[in-house]
Amino acid sequence: MYWNKMRGRGMLLAVLLLFVMALVAGCGGAQQGGEQKAAPEQGAKKFINIATGGTAGVYYPLGGAIANILNKNVPGANATAQTTGASVANVNLLKDGSVQMGFVQNDIAYYAVNGVEMFKDKKVESLKGLATLYPETIQIVTLQKTGIKSVADLKGKRVAVGAVGSGVEANAHQILEAHGITYNDIKVQYLSFAEAANNLKDGNIDAAFLTAGFPTAAVQDIAAQNQVVLLPVEDAVADKLIQKYPFYSKITVPANTYPGQTQDVQSLAVRSMLVVNDKVDDQLAYDMAKAIFENLDALKAAHSVGKLIDKKTALEGMSIPVHPGAEKYFKEAK
Repeated sequence: MYWNKMRGRGMLLAVLLLFVMALVAGCGGAQQGGEQKAAPEQGAKKFINIATGGTAGVYYPLGGAIANILNKNVPGANATAQTTGASVANVNLLKDGSVQMGFVQNDIAYYAVNGVEMFKDKKVESLKGLATLYPETIQIVTLQKTGIKSVADLKGKRVAVGAVGSGVEANAHQILEAHGITYNDIKVQYLSFAEAANNLKDGNIDAAFLTAGFPTAAVQDIAAQNQVVLLPVEDAVADKLIQKYPFYSKITVPANTYPGQTQDVQSLAVRSMLVVNDKVDDQLAYDMAKAIFENLDALKAAHSVGKLIDKKTALEGMSIPVHPGAEKYFKEAK
């Protein structure tokens, strides 16, 4: 009798234990299943911060247009454009992961990946090229009333050379050097596009270096109330620079690009790029390249340089390794 009772209780305990184990397993399974369903929802949002430049430049309006394109054409994209100090600042933002895409001049991208010039001993190997976009012209701007007619005339003058360590400053330094001018020969002013425009208008500086696609808003702003003069880079100097810095190419700023500019002006150009970091996966890079280059009308509407952006030239002047996802798109798009 006693053993029968014990056996009955044992069976009851075993049944209860099995029930509890099944309940725990069921809860765990439900939780695990819930996690599996939640993961795609969390991963579906793709936050894409786009580093541009100053509001008076070309990068900013193009960046806004690209953000809109990505939001409309890349599933789950949540893209925003932010104003920055442009090329060099954008490299650093890409390096620390603050942004996923940035506008960078092709020369600055090369310097960063190879650890030279302003990136000496600070190599940034995580950069990948998404595409090149359009020529960025070095525009050396002054006013007719200054009497300055050539780069040589800048000696002793107050000259804006861009923000400290910027792509503009690199261009200014190299072009001045090619003309035999050092910073000791001028009164250097480290100013952004907008600051340079305001200071030129107010008579606080005599000339400014700007590197951007033309027409540039900052120069248009100056030309609205002043007679603007663009200083040429002569062929002999341009050839010397191109030999030393192969990213440069000759370019002509056509007459009437700006009010009162009656003649073509010879200058130099680098090439703007869209750069991402290597944390951007292949599929996202592919989707972004495809979205941008299959919606170029939006870029044309955002700025006149949009007409120079073409998938046929999207790898020209590429100075760093291309992201595999973007490379796949451009191979398919041929």
